[in-house]
Amino acid sequence: MQKIQMKTPLVEMDGDEMTRILWKMIKDELILPYVDLKTEYYDLGLENRDATNDQVTIDAANANKKYGVSVKCATITPNAQRMDEYNLHQMWKSPNGTIRAILDGTVFRAPIMIDPIEPIVKNWKQPITIARHAYGDVYRDTEFRIDKPGKATLCFTDTEGNKEEQEIFQFEGKGVVQGLYNKDDSITSFARSCFNYALDKKQDLWFGAKDTISKKYDHTFKDIFQEIYDTEYKAKFEAAGITYFYSLIDDIVARVMRSEGGMIWACKNYDGDVMSDMVSTAFGSLAMMTSVLVSPEGNYEYEAAHGTVTRHYYRYLKGEKTSTNPIATIFAWTGALNKRGEKDGLPELQDFAQKLEQACLDTLNAGIMTKDLCHLAQGIETKEVNSEEFIHAIQTRLNELMA
Repeated sequence: MQKIQMKTPLVEMDGDEMTRILWKMIKDELILPYVDLKTEYYDLGLENRDATNDQVTIDAANANKKYGVSVKCATITPNAQRMDEYNLHQMWKSPNGTIRAILDGTVFRAPIMIDPIEPIVKNWKQPITIARHAYGDVYRDTEFRIDKPGKATLCFTDTEGNKEEQEIFQFEGKGVVQGLYNKDDSITSFARSCFNYALDKKQDLWFGAKDTISKKYDHTFKDIFQEIYDTEYKAKFEAAGITYFYSLIDDIVARVMRSEGGMIWACKNYDGDVMSDMVSTAFGSLAMMTSVLVSPEGNYEYEAAHGTVTRHYYRYLKGEKTSTNPIATIFAWTGALNKRGEKDGLPELQDFAQKLEQACLDTLNAGIMTKDLCHLAQGIETKEVNSEEFIHAIQTRLNELMA
């Protein structure tokens, strides 16, 4: 079979531990036999990030700006234990956070649905996509632990030295105080990414915040979204037959629970962190969750939503076979290949990506599953397989579809 040709490279970001092992298996067995794969490779494994003072992460993010589409393996964000384990020079920041900051992107996460696993919420019939604003809020907060009585204030000093100050609270005893921030241009980028993604997917966009309580902070999110929608996207949404809807976050949660799914749910940073885990768990498994970072300029970075599966990696190093679910990592590759084909006008590359996804779904719907999914499946006889056997089963079905 003649391999499918590519015009423009993908930016390939390799990662850590068990997902790095699966990464190579997926490339060798499910992509390279069919595609004349062109990538610009960056090793984001923790050892190489440490050896390059994390410059490799910055280079990879800038390469995404150049080529427009990247695919990323899961990576370690080191803690104190990892500092000792890998003998690191410093506790490097999350690669995902670095890449998001450089691309000014929004993270979109959606579950991969299969017939034998029904959502816990019985009326959810279609995937719900979480759009998370990945900047600011509690993730870049400043905190104080108060151990004596006193007054906490919020103070802003402009570049000319003028001060604006407000009292937060008069502490009569011990307590805690926290300061949050965000930027209009980051919120604007978040809004445009959400509107563009909704148009791309032809799905309704819902957004919720708490503007009745947070009359400045959350209200700014609401106002920026509404202004951009009214001036730039309203006509486009109407032409596409989709809607934009804003309400309070508690009302949005209630509406989502009563809905059949099928919408994009835009969330502030913390809300998106929590709600994406709720949605993934309700639909089945974090290992069955796609994740794509989209910049306002239309650059895409595809990855799995889960981590590096450390426990399985330690077993792998002992020579044991593991039943690690590779579906989210496979779908990171198919998402990137499909988008590369779309951008470059290569329908055969898009067709391949869609057939590989179908081969994965056909394998799972036939009951051939990794251990994590077997106990979730209902109404079907399952066969638990290890990672290699699972990828071989997908390849068999892919060959049939390609023929």
